[in-house]
Amino acid sequence: MTLSKVPYIFALFAAFFLPSNTSAFEDSLRAKLEHIVGCAHANVGVAIIELKTNDTLAINGNDKYPMQSVYKFPLALAVLSNVDKGMFSLEQSIHITKGDLLPNTWSPLRERYPQGNVSITLSELLAYTVSESDNNGCDILFRLMGGPKTVEQYIHSLGVTDIAIATTEEEMHRAWEVQYRNWSSPTAMGQLLSLFYHDKILSMKSKEYLWQLMVNTKTGPGRLKGLLPKGAIVAHKTGSSGANENGIAAATNDVGIVSLPSGKHVAIAVFVSNCTAEEEACEQIIAEIAKAVWDTY
Repeated sequence: MTLSKVPYIFALFAAFFLPSNTSAFEDSLRAKLEHIVGCAHANVGVAIIELKTNDTLAINGNDKYPMQSVYKFPLALAVLSNVDKGMFSLEQSIHITKGDLLPNTWSPLRERYPQGNVSITLSELLAYTVSESDNNGCDILFRLMGGPKTVEQYIHSLGVTDIAIATTEEEMHRAWEVQYRNWSSPTAMGQLLSLFYHDKILSMKSKEYLWQLMVNTKTGPGRLKGLLPKGAIVAHKTGSSGANENGIAAATNDVGIVSLPSGKHVAIAVFVSNCTAEEEACEQIIAEIAKAVWDTY
């Protein structure tokens, strides 16, 4: 980041990220969220930002939570930033070998092309990675970017520093504890969603492209969207660890932007960690939080 950009970044931080009119949130909303979080058999972190007024509410907002596939959202931001700079093109061809398509990991891309030896566009690869949360697609994009640390440095250059992107999906699959190296605070993820919404990261074309990929997300239908009216528009990215041999799920997450019938938009980041309940119960926590926000506005 050049020195000339530093004042701009700090101005953004002051304009969008510092707590402003938190008292404008309904007291009942905080009470509802605290009740939901208090009843959970898990560690839960929440950040909510009403994106027109910047009214902000957080519960455990500065704690660190493993992201799992939520980190495919900042990865996509970094890739599309390079598209905007002319370094990549959405139409460029990416050759995929069989060695790129690792087994024993979630990969609709591998299911479609089990033998590899195929070339697809960067646009298609992003769609697999974001909308379908493809783990092999994620790691191919990390290699294109020069590794997770390059993506982390880019996100930090935006002024969002309470986030760590350290390892690939392949590395996370080698050992349970590795996932904790890729973490975010709920507040930081809310900040990133706010920057994305307010056109501070990408060109309009790239923003609209990523927005649609997130609206088309197929994973986690029972999370942010779970209790909302049918047809509600939610641009989101999920993350899931599954449970270990002790029945503990390190991460059941969903972050995104909800479009309300009033025309308002609300960024919601919910991280559910160390959950001892079934996955459906973990997802219900996220769904109830989103429904409480929807009802308030």
